[in-house]
Amino acid sequence: MHLGLDVDIYKLETEKLKKGKNKAEEDLDGLKTDYKKDARAQENALKRSFLECRNEKEGLKARVTKLEKSLHLYRSRNSTIELRASLNEIEELKGMIGELEDPLHNSYWLDGMIKEKAL
Repeated sequence: MHLGLDVDIYKLETEKLKKGKNKAEEDLDGLKTDYKKDARAQENALKRSFLECRNEKEGLKARVTKLEKSLHLYRSRNSTIELRASLNEIEELKGMIGELEDPLHNSYWLDGMIKEKAL
């Protein structure tokens, strides 16, 4: 009789261990599934982040190109303005030279006349 009870206890313990094992395997399968879902979600988040960064980089490159063109136009415009100012200054100086040349020519002419009369 004791032997029959021992067998029954052994069977119950074995059944209990099998149930525990099955429960542990189910939990492990659930954890593996959750891990895979989390890994996929992280991978997708990284891909989105990468794409956003790449798009932002492209946008910044386009903005830099636009600003470089704007700077070039600004510098060209400034150069043109400076050239015009220099040309205006040159014209003013030419006018002043012309104004000074007339009296100078007149003084040479008078000096020549005076020398002729002195001879």
